[in-house]
Amino acid sequence: MSTQPDLLYSEEEEALRAAVRDLLTDHCDPSGVVARVESDAPHDLALWKALAESMGLAGLLVPEDKGGQGATHREAAVVLEELGRAVAPVPYLTSAVVATEALLACGDQELIARLASGRSIGALAVGLHLAPGAAFPVVGCENGTLHGELTGIADAAVADVLLVPAGDGGLYAVDADAVTVTGQVSLDLTRPVATVRFDGAAGRRIGDAEPAVRRALRAAAGLLASEQLGLADWTLTETVRYLKERKQFNRPVGGFQALKHRLAQLWLEVVNLRAAARNAADALARDEDADVAVAVAQAYAAPVAVHAAEEALQLHGGIGMTWEHPVHLYLKRAKADSIAYGTAGAHREALAHLVDLEAPQAP
Repeated sequence: MSTQPDLLYSEEEEALRAAVRDLLTDHCDPSGVVARVESDAPHDLALWKALAESMGLAGLLVPEDKGGQGATHREAAVVLEELGRAVAPVPYLTSAVVATEALLACGDQELIARLASGRSIGALAVGLHLAPGAAFPVVGCENGTLHGELTGIADAAVADVLLVPAGDGGLYAVDADAVTVTGQVSLDLTRPVATVRFDGAAGRRIGDAEPAVRRALRAAAGLLASEQLGLADWTLTETVRYLKERKQFNRPVGGFQALKHRLAQLWLEVVNLRAAARNAADALARDEDADVAVAVAQAYAAPVAVHAAEEALQLHGGIGMTWEHPVHLYLKRAKADSIAYGTAGAHREALAHLVDLEAPQAP
């Protein structure tokens, strides 16, 4: 029997948010993120260790009897909201959500425990752009030895173990030391992608690839909306704050009527995005109508996040165009997220099929 969703944040979720935000305030300041992405090591592994090991957040989706926290997608969504607000360069979405969901579908206890504890970072070797249900490239497999190349793999550079779909229909666990990872040019400097080449890499079959990848990408798309919500909320909040301080003609810029209208419209979009993202997280947690909820959230999330970041860049004026100001990181993350785990158009098409809405016929 279907239950009525409660999209309000619980006391526990608000406490989790406060703890994560405090950690990010202390260890993930905007200037530090800008400086890090200029280096050859954009991932903040010290921050990841604090999130995954000290706070135990890598195992939120893992049941307690498997070494995790036994929480739900709602709690993971709250974490991703805060990580989106900080454009934190950590592999939370790719390891604690995507790779973990794939492993839970396969039931590999040893790897699940490793990822849940934060001792290892996992990455599903499927292109970041692929939507749930889409066909995915595979590598050749002969007696557990893998050959081939996969591109667009997010956070592969810091992964300890790769989960690789092979041509025989299996999903294989491969140690990162056994493959060649080559960075690709990535718009989002805080979530770099890479090409992974397999030249006779030894793999261990852990389950069937199709159901594992499908489950992982559905959760990824649904919870990505919460990251996009956090990003949009930060850019809106910071833009309002800046416009209250900046003056032209001896009055705050935020008092100009035209800008008030733009900010009001953006506020409405962010509020609606919050409802869609919360609904997707709740549906995933309850496993009720999750496909529809995820498609709705992603059909709406990407345009709002991009709009919020574009408005922030424009309304910050000259300072917004500088490298030193972090708004460019938010715009790049929003743009990259708009094609991650399926575009808004792909999710609208999927939604039409899910609710039996036929496309208009040409005359």
